[in-house]
Amino acid sequence: MSKNEIDAITAEFFGAFDNRGGKAADVVRIHRLVIPGGVIVLTGPKYTVYTVDEFVEPRERLLADGRLVEFSEWETSERTEIAGDIASRFGEYRKAGVLDGEPFEGGGTKTFQFIRTPEGWRIAAFSWYDRP
Repeated sequence: MSKNEIDAITAEFFGAFDNRGGKAADVVRIHRLVIPGGVIVLTGPKYTVYTVDEFVEPRERLLADGRLVEFSEWETSERTEIAGDIASRFGEYRKAGVLDGEPFEGGGTKTFQFIRTPEGWRIAAFSWYDRP
């Protein structure tokens, strides 16, 4: 059951950014998926460490203000290890959308650290690397 729950949380995470077909992205759900105090890190040349609020707020604006439309991202492969109440997931993902009127596609790698809380599995930290 644990792997199924982690799969579902990961899918919900990726789905939070989807605004295809004019639907509103639900980035605020990240607050429910990530524990309070969770750490979010963008690697690479734009190395940045975010709190959940610092991560959610600009993405919520970008996905709602019309600059980024028809956007989605999805996991294409993953490897998950579970040990008791902790888990680690390493996965590849793809993304596509239209930013400022220009279609784009991309992808990269995301890694998630999960913990089992009294409310179920939650994300304790995640990091990502976008391939150029």
